[in-house]
Amino acid sequence: MMAAQKRRGISPVIATVIIVAVTIAIAIAVAFWMTGIVGIFTGTVEKLEIVSLYAVPNAQGGWDVTVIVKNTGTISTSIDNIFINGVPVKNCNPAITPNPDVTATPQPLKPGGDPLTITFTLGNGNECGGTKFTSGVSIEVKLHSTGGKEYPKLITLP
Repeated sequence: MMAAQKRRGISPVIATVIIVAVTIAIAIAVAFWMTGIVGIFTGTVEKLEIVSLYAVPNAQGGWDVTVIVKNTGTISTSIDNIFINGVPVKNCNPAITPNPDVTATPQPLKPGGDPLTITFTLGNGNECGGTKFTSGVSIEVKLHSTGGKEYPKLITLP
């Protein structure tokens, strides 16, 4: 006769730890999934769209840059700063003042409302973010919203 073998399973403590770990992992996955679902159903989204960005030569040998932006999201927001090559326009050399001056008074944009047109002048040979403004140079214009989002667009100076 063969002796009966003793069978061993995992201890109750290890089994409990495994069950708790699996439960926590599932709870985290459900939480992330629900966050996405809630965002879709509440529909509160900040989204600006740069409709147009262009530069035209001016009489002083520089460029007049025009940015047209529209709110395509579902909540109102404002533009509170403009960056050129990652540097705020007030820190460029010399400082650039947009019209309207969104750096002093943030400009409100309502969802589906009229687009906002912002203009500013870049002088030939001036610089911002380590880039001298000359014909053929590409610059990045980035709008910053009061919601903390950034909307970049690249332009090449004619």
